[in-house]
Amino acid sequence: MSIEVRNISKRFGSFVALDNVSLEFPTGELVALLGPSGCGKTTLLRIIAGLETADSGEVHFHGEDASDRDVRERKVGFVFQHYALFRHMTVFENIAFGLRVKPRRERPSKEAIRDKVMSLLKLVQLDWLADRYPSQLSGGQRQRIALARALAVEPKVLLLDEPFGALDAKVRKELRRWLRRLHDEIHVTSIFVTHDQEEALEVADRVVLMNHGRIEQLGTPEEVYESPASPFVFGFLGHVNLFHGRVHDGVMNVGDVALDAPDQADAKNAPAVGYARPHEFDVDRYSPGQPGIRVKLLRALAVGPVARLELERDDNAEMIEVEMPTALYRELKFAEGETLLVKPKRMQVFLKPDGVGASSTVSYGEAI
Repeated sequence: MSIEVRNISKRFGSFVALDNVSLEFPTGELVALLGPSGCGKTTLLRIIAGLETADSGEVHFHGEDASDRDVRERKVGFVFQHYALFRHMTVFENIAFGLRVKPRRERPSKEAIRDKVMSLLKLVQLDWLADRYPSQLSGGQRQRIALARALAVEPKVLLLDEPFGALDAKVRKELRRWLRRLHDEIHVTSIFVTHDQEEALEVADRVVLMNHGRIEQLGTPEEVYESPASPFVFGFLGHVNLFHGRVHDGVMNVGDVALDAPDQADAKNAPAVGYARPHEFDVDRYSPGQPGIRVKLLRALAVGPVARLELERDDNAEMIEVEMPTALYRELKFAEGETLLVKPKRMQVFLKPDGVGASSTVSYGEAI
């Protein structure tokens, strides 16, 4: 089932939770609503579910206005962060609950309910736990049971609110891979809320970046990561290094370093900020006359396949964090306290509000 929200706004007192949000969720797609706490993602999910009422705007299910439909009429499965399982019921009874409370004319037979529940337990790979109680399960198992319970009523839409937020990092990683595989099997239109950018990029077909009740960017994981539409998106999707400077006639100056910014050819001495991720740098020993940004290596953490270098700029500007393969770091034998040169291989430039233009991806080149 496809979902469309049109011009949704919602306030809680003076706080604007959603500000004229419009989105489409195609049938069978797995979409992540990603953003910091308070950005409106959970409020939007609850409005789609019918658990919250919008101040204005409409929710359409498969082209039909569902704004005034009761939550039970929307045929939505909802999975909460904290499982919300009935403690006094076994795993089997928890999953069967939604089927047993259906109106008599819609209620399956006892045999059909048993077959359905056991089928779902096999789907979530926990059929051996049917007679256990929630208190006897691990957090990851409880969340899979909560998902099976949501699927029992054959929802047209599956909504998940921080489904793995209460779990430790290892279990989260295992479950999000499992959720992706499960979705590929059942193809139910699914929307999940998360503040974890790695989770969203790994699991979703598309990612909706939200901030202050508005949509900052919508796209595939590759699109939002490789081509961030705003400084907020760039900063939210992992650690970044900031470089303040000015852009003039397609060249950005960062200290005494010049970077080509061809998309900003119309900018005239405009203040700008360049963004570069830690892995987007070349690092070499300092040599007088060589182009680059001079830094001092304060600390290196070479654990695992990637070495992380903390670098202090000579001009006392922002610290720079660089990542490189640990094997290369050890081969170069950099020493803490040594003076190095860093060269950004790729940088995305956003003009400050008083500048002209939007953004530009720049490369370190002959302009230096």
